[in-house]
Amino acid sequence: MEALLALVVAIPIGVLGGLIGLGGAEFRLPVLVGIFKRSAREAVPINLAISLITLLSSLIIRLRVLPDFPYVSLLVPVGGLIFGGMVFAFIGAGWISQIPVHRLEALIRYFLIMIGILLLIEGLFSLPVGHLLRYSLWLQGIVGIICGAMIGIVSSTLGVAGGELIIPTLIFIYGIDVKLAGTASLMISLPTVATGIFRYFRKGLYRERKEWTTMIAPMGAGSVAGAILGGILMGMIPGQWLKVILGLVLIISALRMFVNHHQSQNKTAGKV
Repeated sequence: MEALLALVVAIPIGVLGGLIGLGGAEFRLPVLVGIFKRSAREAVPINLAISLITLLSSLIIRLRVLPDFPYVSLLVPVGGLIFGGMVFAFIGAGWISQIPVHRLEALIRYFLIMIGILLLIEGLFSLPVGHLLRYSLWLQGIVGIICGAMIGIVSSTLGVAGGELIIPTLIFIYGIDVKLAGTASLMISLPTVATGIFRYFRKGLYRERKEWTTMIAPMGAGSVAGAILGGILMGMIPGQWLKVILGLVLIISALRMFVNHHQSQNKTAGKV
């Protein structure tokens, strides 16, 4: 029964991956903890494994729906974001741990809401965006590393792939179309997630066979099914509406973070 429920709840989260270009980790984690009663220590590695499946399947279907991906012109920005994200996901975690958790959550929450509102406005009315692809490769790479570093710090802190920040970066700074930005986001997120899985694998956190049969495999299958549906919808929905959907997703994510923060505060206060 648990495996069937895991399959069903993974489908809509997988749709987000195929439609927008997200791994869905921030939506899946509350499900693993709240519905399936996994501890945070158990949920994070499970979440990463399913995120990898979601990212891979979403990338495959998106490349089939939009086969003419400009690999050459986006090589430097994508490479810079990957490099900055992977390096600072490691070395930035120590720095960021010195900031009080509630302040960090508040900063990220307001940042997500701001980006979400900008995407809503851009999707409905069109805003001026940067066109960094018109400038030198050196500048593209340096900006990519800087942005990737900031995204890597946030990703390592929250345990997500960072697609919510990668896609707006590609849209507003590099001037990339939202559909191409979603595909590039999947490529950028894959190394970060794979690195996290490798670290957890070395710690022996994937040895429990029950988690593979009742959680990872069924949720992975649901993610693949959802990614296929999302990829098909992505080819049919105009890019402006995808920006609106992504903006709403970011705002909802930020509001959920706000609710979770206050719930944890109330639980703490109740114990005092």
